[in-house]
Amino acid sequence: MAGRDQRRRSTERAWLITAPLTLLAVVFSTAIAVISDQPVGEWGLALVLFVAMTAVSVPVLNFIVRRQSVAVTLTEVPLVVALFFLPPLTVVVIYTLSSLARCAWHRFAPAKFWFNVAKAAAATSLAGLLLLALPPLQGVGPGTWGSLFLAVNTITLVSLVSVVGVHVLLQGWQAGREALRTTPSVFLTTSINASVGLLLLIALERTWWSALLLAALFAALAQVYRSYSQFFQQHRTLTGMYDLSRTITTSADGALGDVLLGRVRALMQAEYATLWLPAQGRHPEVLLTARVDAPGLLDVAPTPAAFREQARELGRTLSTGRLLGGDSALRGVANVNQVKDAIVVPLRSGQAVIGTLEVVNRLSDVGHFTPTDVPVFETVAAHAAVALENSRLVDRLRHDANHDALTKLPNRRRVTAAVAEAVTIAAPGEVVALLLFDVDRLRQVNESLGHAAGDKVLVEVAERLRACAPSAALVGRPGGDEFLVTLRLESAEAALELAGQLREQIRDEMVFDGLTLDVDTAVGVAVHPDHGSDAVALLQRVDLAATAAKSVPGSVQLYSPALESRSLRRLGLAGDLRRALNDGALQVYFQPKVTLRDRRLVGVECLARWEHPAHGTVAPDDFVAVAEHTGQLGRLTEFVLRESLRRSRDWGHGEQPLAVSVNLAARTLTDQHFPAIVRDLLEEYDVPPQRLTLEITEAGVLDGTERPIPTLRRLRDLGVRLSVDDFGTGNSSLAQLRRLPVHEVKVDRSFVQGMATDPGDLAIVNAVVTLSQQFGLAVVAEGVESELTLELLQDIGCEIGQGFLFSRPLPYERLEAWFGAQVDPETISASELPRLRVVP
Repeated sequence: MAGRDQRRRSTERAWLITAPLTLLAVVFSTAIAVISDQPVGEWGLALVLFVAMTAVSVPVLNFIVRRQSVAVTLTEVPLVVALFFLPPLTVVVIYTLSSLARCAWHRFAPAKFWFNVAKAAAATSLAGLLLLALPPLQGVGPGTWGSLFLAVNTITLVSLVSVVGVHVLLQGWQAGREALRTTPSVFLTTSINASVGLLLLIALERTWWSALLLAALFAALAQVYRSYSQFFQQHRTLTGMYDLSRTITTSADGALGDVLLGRVRALMQAEYATLWLPAQGRHPEVLLTARVDAPGLLDVAPTPAAFREQARELGRTLSTGRLLGGDSALRGVANVNQVKDAIVVPLRSGQAVIGTLEVVNRLSDVGHFTPTDVPVFETVAAHAAVALENSRLVDRLRHDANHDALTKLPNRRRVTAAVAEAVTIAAPGEVVALLLFDVDRLRQVNESLGHAAGDKVLVEVAERLRACAPSAALVGRPGGDEFLVTLRLESAEAALELAGQLREQIRDEMVFDGLTLDVDTAVGVAVHPDHGSDAVALLQRVDLAATAAKSVPGSVQLYSPALESRSLRRLGLAGDLRRALNDGALQVYFQPKVTLRDRRLVGVECLARWEHPAHGTVAPDDFVAVAEHTGQLGRLTEFVLRESLRRSRDWGHGEQPLAVSVNLAARTLTDQHFPAIVRDLLEEYDVPPQRLTLEITEAGVLDGTERPIPTLRRLRDLGVRLSVDDFGTGNSSLAQLRRLPVHEVKVDRSFVQGMATDPGDLAIVNAVVTLSQQFGLAVVAEGVESELTLELLQDIGCEIGQGFLFSRPLPYERLEAWFGAQVDPETISASELPRLRVVP
């Protein structure tokens, strides 16, 4: 790691302090040898005191400053005895050797090893010179106490100054100030140790047998301190666990990782704390590390990936270190990565392992993780696992609250918020465009193939939209069979163009269990600021545009205020329509259908009309849509059927019957009771079934499913004629009509009216007429409005037509008058239909 290499280079600068200390130690020791009459001697006692110094060199109090440690030991106790009984240069030698042995035992790095040895040598040699400069030590009176007390504190002072200097050199003035703050406690501990040493000296000066009593006393005190240390450690751990739990509970979701790792690292007194969460579902992999001397979190870890992968695979804690033992292979990998010790604990959610929590390197070079740290860290990891799982649960709930469960797209809540945010940001020369795609005939798919097939259609449309939409667009599903695309574009015209392109790109066949379905959509378009200033208004108006798009060529509609007034008008018409049906306020108009060759009347198309007392004439599209959405479609259809059959029965022009045609909505074919209703009405009005033709739009009869077929067959079995209305406007072919029980095809008016000017429309009509006749189907041309169109239809062999050239839709009384005025009396015979005069 780059940070580790940087720290390694910085610790090598400690030689800038070590070298001067070594030089001072040599100079002071040389001075002692020159000044002292007996600089060395008493090697037997020196050996005993050396062993004592080495034995008590284990740290009792360890002050952590950044990564460095200021350790206070009990070496001052035997040091006081050595300064009194031994020559000064001998004290320098044994104290320096004791420090060397202590550093070797703790396996200090070379820079720190030699720094501590040089510091010990320089400090004791200076203390030796100081004792030589003071009056000779005689007895163990107050004078001796003062001299020894001053010498011991001189050693502590030199050590403290050296440590502060190293911190300043390696880590800056801030680290030096932090180390300097430990001065009072360090000198207090030194003074206590020196006092204990003086008491020991007084006892030994009185009799050497006191050493036995003192040894027993120190053993007892060591046991007491050990118990106190364990109690203090337990109290500290419990306090840390409480703080950790409280902090995790109160932390914000986004700061959980930072808070968790920082607290864990501090609680375990570790150099590193690492959290690893492997990729899971929509959650990417997470690898975060808190380091003691680095602000924020790092995205790297000191431990190799093999550690956490093995912990996850085995589902148990892995530990390695000097006091932890561990697998030899792991230990080898740890040594290669310069990991002193590490604990890796798997994080569990139930029985599943969702990640790992790791701590690496106990702070200070003399500290190590112990076996008692493992259960503590496992408890910490258990708390962390619960917190992380709760955090993920909250995140998942928030995601689910803003996304559609089926398509995983943003739902209405998320889309509304995104649009609201977009409209608050003004961008000159741009509009916020909303494109609402309404999937056609999804209800029929659900009813005929089941909701599972409908769900597949929605998922497929969502995937196609995601793939085709621009990368800057937000694709969402506000609900039902609607999908919304919102983005910034140059103008409303650009939005219309994009809507058409997307509609064509997602318009393709889908195959489900061997059944091929045609996917088509109607697209509404609204833009900010032209069509609304807030998200709610824009979503409402784009919905109106999508509804209107279903009835316009191309199925793409830009919002206009007229759509809103029409929608509000339809909403108000619901109650009025119910009253009109109850009061018989609706009328049925009749438009003649004639043979094109000799203009003989063969029947009429029956069309519902409504003259509203307040709104005037209501368009059929409006009140039919109202009837369909308010459950009144059945009543409306029955009303038209009754009126048509009644007029057909009452037609009184000689022996010539009046055939009637009635339009049916696609939803009517899903009513299994409808054929029985038709049969009962035919019987009630005593009209032969072949005199009734039921017209169904191409989209209604050829919706890609088999659902309409049983109803059509039952109607055919009654003897009723069936006609496919508006043929050519959908995606079906004449070949598909062969499997349907229909008798007639009506060519849509848009092709008939374009025959005289558009060769393409002429070719389409010609093909429909030719193929229909080959299939034995009658052909009716709608929208005949000119003599030229009539001649063209005659030339291609079309049999029947209707349109304004012959007559507009008329009420029954006017139909009779029109018929009487148009009939050529000379053409009337008992065996032929009445021939109409040519309309000028």
